[in-house]
Amino acid sequence: MNMDDFLKRMTEGELWAGYDEVQRAIAEEMAAIAGDPKRLCQSAAGRLDDIAASAHKEMPRAGVQLTGWRVIHTDACILAALADSDALASIARLDKAIIISGAAGYGRLDLILDLIDALQRRCKHPEPLPALDLPRTAHPRPSRPPTASSAVRELADPPLMSVYQRQLSDQPFVLRGYATDWPCCAEHPWASAAYLRSATGPGRLVPVEIGQDYRAEEWTQELMSWNAFLSHLDFVDQPRKAHSGSVLYMAQHDLLMQFPTLKSDLLIPDYVYACVGSDEYKPPANDDRLVLNAWLGPAGTMSPAHTDPFHNFYAQVVGRKTVWLAPPSASPSMYAYADSQHPASAQKSDPAPSMSNTSRVDVFADDESESRAQFPDFWDHVVGSALSVTLDAGDVLFFPPGWWHAMRSEDTSFSVSMWF
Repeated sequence: MNMDDFLKRMTEGELWAGYDEVQRAIAEEMAAIAGDPKRLCQSAAGRLDDIAASAHKEMPRAGVQLTGWRVIHTDACILAALADSDALASIARLDKAIIISGAAGYGRLDLILDLIDALQRRCKHPEPLPALDLPRTAHPRPSRPPTASSAVRELADPPLMSVYQRQLSDQPFVLRGYATDWPCCAEHPWASAAYLRSATGPGRLVPVEIGQDYRAEEWTQELMSWNAFLSHLDFVDQPRKAHSGSVLYMAQHDLLMQFPTLKSDLLIPDYVYACVGSDEYKPPANDDRLVLNAWLGPAGTMSPAHTDPFHNFYAQVVGRKTVWLAPPSASPSMYAYADSQHPASAQKSDPAPSMSNTSRVDVFADDESESRAQFPDFWDHVVGSALSVTLDAGDVLFFPPGWWHAMRSEDTSFSVSMWF
């Protein structure tokens, strides 16, 4: 979609058929702004920002009207970016449309990415870096956590597709070095802060978790400058420059949709397109039946034990990460949260996310005796079947849906999960 098509579609009332009265009134106001070049100027940006903020506020409780609010948020961000002469402020608005509302609406994502590219050309932007050959450093692997009894199976070679489908798709396994030759681990190394900045350009925002563990009451999220976030991390070509009293973690974010250059550095294994699982299994509902999420944070960041409903190929691109796993049969002894136990449920008026897929057990806890006293069934019935592995850069881990898994970064860690 080009800009003329977007502005034309903004004024087509038939596109608002699913809107309620409030949404229709807002859409009509935005259409009037979009259709009048004199109104689409700096003075309109503030009003459009207000509309985007209101739509964002409505999303958590929108129900069947969610799609309408997502489209309104996206379109308000685009129009505000067009109205503002500040290129960096406009780029930030367009990133919010991607991060908050998923660039909802036909053709919006391509339009947003084209606009960001055009705006970045107006900013001072370093030339793309030449191919970098960064040193590879071997580290000793941490000892197995006491909450796991065995190591994840390591395959000597990538399996044939038929072998994977018939014999291997119901248990976790590791392919050591499988991704070593991918561009993200080789000529376009994500281990380089300079490359990450050059590949993404100036003015970008990313969602960042603040706090080491999302189960904690003080945990929160905010949008942060990509450049500033990178400065909080150690890379092979950059020691940590910024210091924060809190742990910062970019977790489960579709970074590769936001930064297509980075997506081109990743090679998607053919295994994710295989038919595996039972007839009742439901893969992701998008067109590709594939969901990619990125995870980037410093040493010590953790994802507590939880389950996901999809098969997962998990690629470790930068640094080391220890993964703990337990089979679905462990669920009765995993001490999962009831939704009412979510730490945010008593603190916020917005609906708290469900935590029924998350365990209260800290599988990486230092105090084993306290954990045994608090969660005896876990130690009696889960530990004996639990597995662990420490992934190095270039390793890929597979595990099926329903498996409990927890993650701990041993260094600055950049990972990509592939749900399919």
